[in-house]
Amino acid sequence: MNTLVIGGAGFIGTHLVSELLAAGRKVTVLDRRTDAIQELPRGADYVAGDFGQCQLIRELLCNHEEVIHLAYTSVPKTSFENPFSDLLENLPPTVQLFAETAESGRKLLFVSSGGTVYGEAGTLPIREDHPTRPISPYGLTKLTLEGYAHLYAVTHGLKFVCVRPANAFGPGQKPFTGQGFIASAMTSMMRGLPVTVFGQRGTVRDYIYVGDLAAGIVSALEKGRPSEIYNLGSGVGRTNMDVIEAILPLMKGLSHEIRIEHLPERAFDVRANILDSGKLHKDTGWRPATPFDKGLLRTREWLKDFHG
Repeated sequence: MNTLVIGGAGFIGTHLVSELLAAGRKVTVLDRRTDAIQELPRGADYVAGDFGQCQLIRELLCNHEEVIHLAYTSVPKTSFENPFSDLLENLPPTVQLFAETAESGRKLLFVSSGGTVYGEAGTLPIREDHPTRPISPYGLTKLTLEGYAHLYAVTHGLKFVCVRPANAFGPGQKPFTGQGFIASAMTSMMRGLPVTVFGQRGTVRDYIYVGDLAAGIVSALEKGRPSEIYNLGSGVGRTNMDVIEAILPLMKGLSHEIRIEHLPERAFDVRANILDSGKLHKDTGWRPATPFDKGLLRTREWLKDFHG
């Protein structure tokens, strides 16, 4: 099986490529970066380019039976700064990708967002049939793209599956990028910088180890039902302070002083997001396998090497 991973040179993408290669697939990564080949697992092919280039996509689709779409130009935080850019840089090329994939008859897995499409939760943990009322441009665009995937499935026969992942963490996640509280908190402690928490305990999030997330994406690709949406998370909610308290024992000898800076809550932060992944488990058998503490330890070891 030949699999094309669009945006596969990032944090989640490199772990996903490893998982796909281990499953016996031939993998090609399409990414904007020109230097990413050095960071990819051995055995993956690499094409530097933009998925908005229609001719390039058509050529790649001829040689691949499956497409996993991970690429996105912003993160939730930066989407507020320029919502028009978030919309224009992501919506038209992705809809075009849906059209090209439908025409080619290939199978597509679209990675949406479990942390932003639901908005403020009415019930926890959140199931896929929970109302979707995003409060960020990022979440709204992701949800709109889900709608276009359904549209092309009905009108053009697009064969797709969608996953809504929780907050990934683990080795390879660079700090201070606007995503990844765990990597940023650990790095701040190592550098003697304050860790910022909005509110007394911070927001509640569902943190999933990136290797488990990658395995869940492959499970959805292989066994997910056509046109279905699947949550992909740990099912456990932790506040920012819960995470900090779990990290503290791992910082002995690495940090002289740990400072927590509490700021007022932010209006655009969803208070709690915990995903129910029962549907994915029922349809594919997937469930997370890495204990939170073990994932934190692996993250710490990678960050120690990353910072030299």
